[in-house]
Amino acid sequence: MHVLITGSTRGIGFGLAKYFLEAGWKVSINGRSEVSVDNALQKLAKDYPASSVQGFAGDVVKIEAVEKLWENAVQGFGAINIWINNAGVGQDRENVWEIDYPALQKVIEINLTGVVNGSLIAVRNMLKQGHGQVFNMEGYGSNGMMMKQMTIYGMTKRAITYFSQSLALEVADTPLKVGLLSPGMVLTDLLENSIPENQEEASKTQRIYRILGDPVDPVASFLVAKIIANRKNGTQIKWLTRRKTIFKFIKSLFSKQSR
Repeated sequence: MHVLITGSTRGIGFGLAKYFLEAGWKVSINGRSEVSVDNALQKLAKDYPASSVQGFAGDVVKIEAVEKLWENAVQGFGAINIWINNAGVGQDRENVWEIDYPALQKVIEINLTGVVNGSLIAVRNMLKQGHGQVFNMEGYGSNGMMMKQMTIYGMTKRAITYFSQSLALEVADTPLKVGLLSPGMVLTDLLENSIPENQEEASKTQRIYRILGDPVDPVASFLVAKIIANRKNGTQIKWLTRRKTIFKFIKSLFSKQSR
């Protein structure tokens, strides 16, 4: 079995790669640069056989690069059973009108265009091979929540949810499946970089992260197990459920009282 994960040289994507390897899968990783891919491969090689993992540099914003990514991965490990669109970036913590336009465009292109490109290439090729699943990564804003200075990032994630649910409807009469991954607040550099510069706002944000944030490993392990077991089109695999959120807040209150 073979999985390809975009944006998997670090963070939650790298964590997913590790746990697919733990499960005995062939894994194709991806990053924007040869350096990032090589570094990730070296880290994985310490714990997993080189014959089980391969990596390719490629910019998901460029459709021809995504097509090449599919071709290279299949040439190495054969048919791709699961394609995960994980590549994403955070936005500068500024109001929309204050963000440097190239930075704003980068968030939209990687977070949204990259997911559309990956889904398009994966679905086209999976239809030819007769099977496959595509999973897209949700994030802050996917459920409609809003926060000042997170407008562009939240917009892209909200759009990904709509796009994925609609794509699932379109593939309903095919052998393919499309789903969503909702990891919650994972303690990665992407999350750390989203902390506002304003000290008061930063303190509030950091408090929320301390309560709701989780390390990569338990989240990635959970998601991979659910992905492998999935047989349903249109599924949403969610780590930070409403029940877990409430439990974490209650636990934080008891922790305060015990100090």
